[in-house]
Amino acid sequence: MSFFAFIRDNLRWLAGGLFLTLFSSFGQTFFISLSAGQIREEYGLTHGGFGTLYMLATLASALSLPYVGRIVDYVSVAKVTLLIIPMLALAAVSMALSHHIALLALTIYGLRLFGQGMMTHNAITAMGRWYVARRGRAVSIATLGHQCGEATLPFAFVLLSAAIGWRSSWLVSAAFLMLVALPLIYLLMRVERQPRSTDGPELFSAARDWTRAEVMRDPTFWILLLGVLAPGFIGTTIFFHQVYLVELRGWTLELFAGSFLAMSIMTVIFALIGGALVDRFSAVALLPSFLIPLGLSCMVLSLVEQSWGVFAFMGLLGISYGLSSTLFGALWPEIYGSRYLGSIRSVVVALLVFATAMGPGVTGFLIDAQISYPLQIAVMGLYSFAMCFVMLFVSRKIIRRKSGLVAQAVA
Repeated sequence: MSFFAFIRDNLRWLAGGLFLTLFSSFGQTFFISLSAGQIREEYGLTHGGFGTLYMLATLASALSLPYVGRIVDYVSVAKVTLLIIPMLALAAVSMALSHHIALLALTIYGLRLFGQGMMTHNAITAMGRWYVARRGRAVSIATLGHQCGEATLPFAFVLLSAAIGWRSSWLVSAAFLMLVALPLIYLLMRVERQPRSTDGPELFSAARDWTRAEVMRDPTFWILLLGVLAPGFIGTTIFFHQVYLVELRGWTLELFAGSFLAMSIMTVIFALIGGALVDRFSAVALLPSFLIPLGLSCMVLSLVEQSWGVFAFMGLLGISYGLSSTLFGALWPEIYGSRYLGSIRSVVVALLVFATAMGPGVTGFLIDAQISYPLQIAVMGLYSFAMCFVMLFVSRKIIRRKSGLVAQAVA
C-alpha cells in the first residue's frame, strides 16, 4: 500500500491522532514556558524557584499518570477525549486567573497531566493498538501534531500576548480547546479502527503480551529508558530556560520562537522517514542511531553564539525528535505486545514526565549556582553520544531474547 493510499484509507483515525497531539501543546513545556518571564515576575520567583515549582507539579502529574493512564485499556479513545480536553481547558483558565502560588502549582499539574500526559498517551496508544504492519507510518503521522503545535503556537502566542496580555491569551487557549479541539477530535475518533489483514504482516512482534508488572521487573526496560528519556529531558530543559538562554546569547525571544519552525520542519520530515524505516527494519533495529543528532544539537548550542546557531540546533534537534517520536510509538508493542499497551505506556510517559520535571529544576539550581549553562548543555550532548553505544547493546539483547522465546514456544 502506498503512503498516500494509506492516508486516504485511514484519514479519520490518523487525523484524530494528529489533532490529539497537536492540542496537547497547551500542556507542553515549550508552550507554558512562553509565559515563564511574566510568571516569575508576578509571583516573585527566581529561575530556581520557578523551576522547583514546575518540577514538583510535574512530578505530581507523573505519579498520577500510571493510575489515570490505564483507562485507555478499558475506555474508548473518544470517551477518554471527552474527559481530558475539558480538564486541560480548565487548567488553562486557571492559569489565566491564578494569583496565588498554590493555585499556580495546581494549574501546572493539570496542564502537564492532561496536556503532555493524557492527550499524547491517548493518541499514541491508539495508533500502536489499531495498526500492526503500518504502525510506524501511523505513529509518525499522529506525532506530527506535536510539530504542528511547535511550528505555529509559540509565535502565535507571543503575538497574542503582545496584543491582549499573557493571561487573556490563556483564556483564548481554553476557549479554543472547548470550541474547536473537543468536537473535532470526538467526531473523528468516535469509531474505533480494527487491525486489518490487508495491512500486511508485522515485521517484528513480541513473542507474547507482557503485563505491566512483568515489564516493571524486566531489567532491559530500565536500561532502555536511559536512552528513551534523553530527548524529552534535554529538549524540555532547554525550552524551559529559553528566556535565560536568549538573554545569555543576546538573541531575541522572537528569533528563538521563530526558530521552532526549523525544528518542526525537520521533525516532520524525519518522523515520516522514521515511520518508513520502522516499517522496513523495526523500531528495535533503529535504537542505536536516534540519539546521534540529539548529541550534535547540544554541542552546536553549547559552542555557537551567533544567531545562526539556534537554527542549526533546532534543525538537528528536529531530526532526533522526528526519529524518536516514531520510534517510541512503535517500540513498546514490538517488545511487549499490545494487550496491555495502555498500562505499559502510562508508566513510560509518567517516567518521561518525571524526567522533564527534573531537568528544569536541576538546571535552574545550577544556573542560580553560577554553573555555566552552555557547559551544562555540552554535558547533555556527551551523554547522548554515550547512550548510542548502550542502545546498541540493548537492541542486540532484545533480538536475541525474542529468538529464544520463539524457540521455546516452538519446542
